[in-house]
Order: sequence, then structure tokens, then C-alpha cells
Amino acid sequence: MINFLTIGTILGLSAGFAPGPLLALVISETLQHDIKSGVKVAMAPIITDLPIIILTLFILEKLSNFHNILGIISLTGGFVVLFMGYESIRTKGVELNLQKTKPKSLTKGILVNALSPHPYLFWLSVGAPNMTKAMNQSIIAALAFICTFYASLVGSKILLALLVGKSKSFLVGNVYIYTMRFLGLVLCALAFVLFRDGLKLLGII
Repeated sequence: MINFLTIGTILGLSAGFAPGPLLALVISETLQHDIKSGVKVAMAPIITDLPIIILTLFILEKLSNFHNILGIISLTGGFVVLFMGYESIRTKGVELNLQKTKPKSLTKGILVNALSPHPYLFWLSVGAPNMTKAMNQSIIAALAFICTFYASLVGSKILLALLVGKSKSFLVGNVYIYTMRFLGLVLCALAFVLFRDGLKLLGII
């Protein structure tokens, strides 16, 4: 179970800190309004992701006997995580042009996350396969994975809202940049684990 706790935490932190539409919305809401507004937007994944998780788990359950397809999905997940790691390593900070942003709400935060392809790609190629493995071990392991993932994902965005609310320069500072680079290296290591699992399912190793 510790394995799934660790994976959930790493993936959640990486997704939470990574630059993207939802993070930009969290930051712009915080800077234009207040920290409370940024925190509300940070909660959007909890609302939007449940249907995505159910759908991807259903798809994988139907494919459970097709090892070749699962192997390809695992390899795809490896490339997705490797790309996330690469993007994290090359992060140079987050800059926003607030003059071009408009006031947004939790509803728009939900729309940004629901209409983004990233949650669907992540859950189909990375999240759901790990959930399936965890469920095969025990329901406790599955709960450990999903709870640590969302606690880390939402918690990191809330933390960023708090930090940005106190210091607008945080997102271009060394602490943020080096944190992202460290998480990027960890993600690259995780990607090779997914590559190994995919090759095993394909019978190559």
C-alpha cells in the first residue's frame, strides 16, 4: 500500500504544481480577487474528475483480458509521465499577463478542467491503470492512491494560492523552479517503471 501512497503523492504534486490552464486560473483569481477565490478554483478537479475516473476504469475493466492493449496503454502512460517529467525539469517559472484575464468563478474553473484533454489522457493512460492495480491488491490500497493523489493535487494548488497571495514573485523564484525540477526527475523514474510494466504485458521482457 505504501507503493500506491507514494505514487499518488508524486503524481498529485507534479500535476498540482505544473503550469497549465487550471493553475493559471488559480493564480489569476488569487491575484485579482483574494486567496479564497483561488482556493475555490483549486477544488475544481474534485468535482470534475469523478465521471472521468468511472469512465476510464470501466474501459480498462472491459480490456482486462487483452494484455497487448493494456501493455500499449502502459507504454503510453510511460510516455505521458516522461513528458510531464521533461516539462517539469525545464520549468523556468510561471508568468501571467493579468491585464488579459477576466474575473472567473468556480464554475469557470470546473469548465476549464472538464474541457481540458489533460485529465482524460492522464486517467486513461496513468491514473486508471494504477487504480486498477491498487484495487486488485485491496480496496484500501485503491483509496490510499486516490486520496493521496487528490490531497496532493488540490493541496498543492491551494498552497500555491496562499504563497502567491503573499508574494507575487514566488512562481518565478528558485524554490518553485527547483521543486518542479526535482519532481520532474522523480516522474522520469516513474515513467521507466511504466515502460517496464508495459513491456511485461506485451511479453517482451
